[in-house]
Amino acid sequence: MKKSLWMGSSALLFMLTSQAALAADAGAVAPQYKWLTFVVFGAIIAMTMYVTYRAAKQTHSATDFYAAGRSVSGIQNGWAIAGDYLSAASFLGIAGLISLYGYDGFMYSVGWLVAYITVLLIIAEPCRNIGKYTLGDILAFRNNPKAAKIVAAISTVTVSTFYLTAQMVGGGVLVKTLIGIEYEISVIVVGILMLTYVVFGGMKATTWVQIIKAILLVTASILLVLFTWGQYGFSLPGFLQAAVDNPDIQKQVAKLVGDAANNMTPAELGQRFLEPGLYLKSPIDQISLGLALVLGTAGMPHILMRFFTVPTAQDARKSVIWAMAIIGGFYVLTLFLGLGAAMNVTASKISSFDPGGNMAAPLLAQYVGGGADSMLGNLFLAFVAAVAFATIVAVVAGLVLASASAMSHDLYVGVFRGEHASSQEQITAARVATAIVGALAIYVGIAAKGQNVAHLVALAFAVAASSNLPAVFLTLYWKKTNTWGVVAGMLVGAGTAILLVLLSPNMTYPLAKIADAKKVLDGTPAAAAVEAAPAQGGFMCELFAGADCKKAVKAAAEAPAKPGAREKLAKAEGELAAAADDTAKAAKEKEIAGLKTAISKAEADLKKFEGQTVSMMGLEKPWFQLKNPGLISIPLGFLVTILLSLITRDRRSEEMWDELYVRQNTGIGAEAAHAH
Repeated sequence: MKKSLWMGSSALLFMLTSQAALAADAGAVAPQYKWLTFVVFGAIIAMTMYVTYRAAKQTHSATDFYAAGRSVSGIQNGWAIAGDYLSAASFLGIAGLISLYGYDGFMYSVGWLVAYITVLLIIAEPCRNIGKYTLGDILAFRNNPKAAKIVAAISTVTVSTFYLTAQMVGGGVLVKTLIGIEYEISVIVVGILMLTYVVFGGMKATTWVQIIKAILLVTASILLVLFTWGQYGFSLPGFLQAAVDNPDIQKQVAKLVGDAANNMTPAELGQRFLEPGLYLKSPIDQISLGLALVLGTAGMPHILMRFFTVPTAQDARKSVIWAMAIIGGFYVLTLFLGLGAAMNVTASKISSFDPGGNMAAPLLAQYVGGGADSMLGNLFLAFVAAVAFATIVAVVAGLVLASASAMSHDLYVGVFRGEHASSQEQITAARVATAIVGALAIYVGIAAKGQNVAHLVALAFAVAASSNLPAVFLTLYWKKTNTWGVVAGMLVGAGTAILLVLLSPNMTYPLAKIADAKKVLDGTPAAAAVEAAPAQGGFMCELFAGADCKKAVKAAAEAPAKPGAREKLAKAEGELAAAADDTAKAAKEKEIAGLKTAISKAEADLKKFEGQTVSMMGLEKPWFQLKNPGLISIPLGFLVTILLSLITRDRRSEEMWDELYVRQNTGIGAEAAHAH
């Protein structure tokens, strides 16, 4: 039965991949080199499928499925954690942000790296000593088992769904942009691959897929950095000075700072790229985002699960140290990837492929390999594209496994079966849950086509930091914590984070979209842009933005007239006709193509939002001005947990404290409990 299912999934995957090959008629890879892309993709997929086949033959018990038989060494788990953690947002997103906004993009690298200090100091060893497979096991150790597992399962599925949706949509969009595969086919291929890894190989296959992906990702990044940085003699001061002196970077900064560029020299414009404030403009929003990134990692369920795969607490600590070294090294490389792309590919070209900058690293690979018309350039691009694809699939597999484990182990086995289920029954339940979550992930990924889901990644970290972290931290380290506090804190923390995001600038506001589209098409007449100010008055604007809010409104009111894309297009077409040489004509043709793209998008937005005035929450403009709710929801999650624990009593929570304290610090009794 298992063999027939395996063959069926492989056949379906082959069919979808073949259709994808036929559909790939557009993208960053030159048409004559498409075959290179599919050769590289096929090689990586074949390698991971072979690993899954081997792992499937070794998966016989629930411990094998959920925790890889606790046979993963510290070094292996460190690489697997890196593979689980370094998502497409890390590889493509951060490099893209740096290429467009400089210093501010690199701050994401710092935030996610510092997060592992929290994991190392307070989470890794205690969780491994008292847990079994899931977040629910940690909370159920001294709290009411059923209540703890129900709320932990809800939180796990919620966090994973937010993160999963962003990954699935990102995978579909990026693969389509890179090689022209249709969005729906891309999402289905990601889903089928992920289901194959998890259903057949469980945690063993997922672990090794993540290790392979992490090695490929680090290798690709090192190669890119060597080719890029080598041009400047591997001198960091020389590399940074080249960025400051680069005319394309100076032009990008001038575009970002607007009229202020008139009073800045070219050197000052270049230096501004290496300073904060081009992207993250509000200090309060930066603090809120930083809290979510630094604290959210310690509450991410698919990261917590990794500490149950190692045989000893020492291996748990070792795995975090290895993960920090690998992840830290990679995030340092993103500086060179982003700045290298800004200097060599240019921000305008990167944005023409993807406004969010996600094509920066792949296009840099194509450039250093020889350009869009060279075989080596397209081979390098194909390799980076395949690594990006493997990155998405590996992260999705980890998220689906976490959700499926919560549904099968926590809800089915722990709550409905009262821990009375055979090992085979647990594996069957896990595979059924995986199929359900996987099918849902594919459906949501396709349904969310064209939607802006970038905020879901930050939201996942905010929910994890507001819900999971307070519950885990206080359960481990505060004697008075009890079931009532944990349940209330998790529900209030997660609910607050989600609600504030629904009321924040992350949502789509039709009036703002229409105003932006009209601004692109027709420009901004003098003193008539007050309504288009990003945050015009209001209680939350005054509270969190203060003087900056007032400045934004005043600046909009005093803004001089600026021409729109239609006026610029007419002017550019006239200049093209008068161009004297081929170089000038090529530059004007490029400018005209960019203006036509902007006009097309603006006209599409006007049509899409015609007649609409409010967001899905019924608001014309954001009520909560922060893009990330962490500054409010994280302290609230801790506060509610503490208050409810103080005003209620739970005998089990009190009686189990001594045993938890001993086990989390010594590991005594952990092996017997795991075996049982």
